[in-house]
Amino acid sequence: MEATDFAALVLRIALGSVFLAHGIKHARGREKTTKWFGSIGFRKPGLQWMASTATEIGVGVLLLVGLLTSLAAAAVVGIMFVAFWSVHRPVGFWVTARPDEGWEYVYTLSMAAIALAAIGPGSWSVDAAFGIAEDFDGWLGVLIAVVGIPISIGQLATFYRPDKASQS
Repeated sequence: MEATDFAALVLRIALGSVFLAHGIKHARGREKTTKWFGSIGFRKPGLQWMASTATEIGVGVLLLVGLLTSLAAAAVVGIMFVAFWSVHRPVGFWVTARPDEGWEYVYTLSMAAIALAAIGPGSWSVDAAFGIAEDFDGWLGVLIAVVGIPISIGQLATFYRPDKASQS
């Protein structure tokens, strides 16, 4: 195993486990998460719960096994952009800016996903077993990963309507 393969495996496990755990947390807390989406300004909070839960669980599994890795990285970037814009941006950078959290964490997860898309899933992945591990990495992987941003902007434009009081 090359060092790059090991790095890809570590990144996949780190990101995949975080997103899988987060998705499972959302699944177990449907009512609470749905109310939270509504409280931060999302229309159709039940739909947001379902979409975020399914996406986070799906992304977690895809990253853990290394399947469609660049697309999974795009989903990470998209999820984190929505989180950045809707929750963390107004607070500032530092995650320790309590009672709210800044965007340090979502930024780090996004950059890790982009780095993973660039280096590819590594040899210990389903992508490698299918012979597509190197087809979607490098600059193409980066491009695929950052496509998560315009997709998330579409989601925000369609569903995010924070009230003015919550933004001050």
